[in-house]
Amino acid sequence: MASVYDFDPITGNIPATKVEITVSLCVLYTQGVETKQWREFGRTEVIDNTLNPDFVRKYILDYFFEEKQNLRFDLYDVDSKSPDLSKHDFLGQAFCTLGEIVGSPASRLEKPLGGIAGKKCGSIILSAEELGNCRDSATMQFCANKLDKKDFFGKSDPFMVFYRSNEDGTFTICHKTEVVKNTLNPVWQSFTIAVRALCNGDFDRTIKIEVYDWDRDGSHDFIGEFTTSYRELARGQSQFNVYEVSCFCLCFLSQVTLLSFSVESECNPSQSTSLHYMNPYQMNAYAMALKAVGEIIQDYDSDKMFPALGFGAKLPPDGRVSHEFPLNGDIENPYCNGIDGILEAYHESLKSVQLYGPTNFAPIVNHVASYAAAVQDGSQYFVLLIITDGVISDMAQTKEAIVNGAKLPMSIIIVGVGQAEFDAMVELDGDDIRVSSRGKLAERDIVQFVPFRDYMDRTGNHVLSMARLAKDVLAEIPDQLISYMKSRGVKPNPTPPAHTPPGHTHHTQI
Repeated sequence: MASVYDFDPITGNIPATKVEITVSLCVLYTQGVETKQWREFGRTEVIDNTLNPDFVRKYILDYFFEEKQNLRFDLYDVDSKSPDLSKHDFLGQAFCTLGEIVGSPASRLEKPLGGIAGKKCGSIILSAEELGNCRDSATMQFCANKLDKKDFFGKSDPFMVFYRSNEDGTFTICHKTEVVKNTLNPVWQSFTIAVRALCNGDFDRTIKIEVYDWDRDGSHDFIGEFTTSYRELARGQSQFNVYEVSCFCLCFLSQVTLLSFSVESECNPSQSTSLHYMNPYQMNAYAMALKAVGEIIQDYDSDKMFPALGFGAKLPPDGRVSHEFPLNGDIENPYCNGIDGILEAYHESLKSVQLYGPTNFAPIVNHVASYAAAVQDGSQYFVLLIITDGVISDMAQTKEAIVNGAKLPMSIIIVGVGQAEFDAMVELDGDDIRVSSRGKLAERDIVQFVPFRDYMDRTGNHVLSMARLAKDVLAEIPDQLISYMKSRGVKPNPTPPAHTPPGHTHHTQI
């Protein structure tokens, strides 16, 4: 299957239905309506050593019923890592319209491949399905135990392949895990997948999962399979998500277990329901919290230049997910001029990135810690302000980052926006129970958390409510700074003597 350039920061207003094109390997070209020129739309991943490839990536296209949308699929045998298609062997091509695919029985179209004179090139199978409006993403992790041993000289190199069921009863591949080498008890890395890719928003649709032993020549050995559904997976780690891997024989019993499952909604800042919604008449909660706290704390910075980072978004041009990207788009110089500069960079970034999960805090905390680690002589103290909706996907890693950061000249302020439960943020605050990681307690309390909603004045007096917010979030910073300086034996510089003009006596009244 083939997926590709589905990076869409803010949905346009043109009425269209999104459909997903599945192909069996290639490069997709679309044709301009006026110029009639072919433009590359996207490429699949490369599948090694097979004449019948089944691709994970898909093409996401806007389908306009009233337009003729010409498509061209070119297939290649890839001989190197070069992106230059002329360096690879051309296998054939097929032409059709998007309407042909959508209008075929079960929206499944098989086309013969041509383009090479006097040679039969095989065929390409294309299928389309209208995508649901579900914008959620699911993050999950699996492990297995007692898998069947397939390698003569070793154990197995297992990986899993996920398929969603189609309306016509067929299955479409939607995800492959990484290969875990030489083990019968693999623990695969967690992965994030769009819910509509997994089940197209139908929570009871069958999801088939196959387990294979990887072989270098591409002839992977089938270990077994099981089925589930999104609704079952959403129960999380429980006895309901321990699956026996069926291999069509009774001689071996293997199990796959769901270790964790979480889901996040993908927000669109152009929608009024988004916490990032840019209302032309008033600031959103993120901007109000940033302005309230920032305008106080900026007075303690000499040059008023602040590095401002975002986390949890797909970035242009390729849709790469990042958890520490500069709001101003400048990797070399992420500094913004004052709070107004940060607000401007924040608003501009919302126009170019696509908000996306999972939400990881640790990269940002570690980013600031790397600066603090370089200056431990007491000459500088770093304050990290995190404004969040409270969702966190890397709690264990964030705790470890905080424990490590407690040894450094830094503090963390967390302002929670929205109506979510902030239990995880309260835990990170550590006022009742000091944050710990791997059995090690943080040597100082460096985190202060407050929920923004507690400071929303129902009378509309935002000035007073924001002043209270700033006061409370900054209340612990002085003590945190002093505790670090004392722990490192750093004493304040002596106060310079007051200047007294000649012939004058300096009087102090108490």
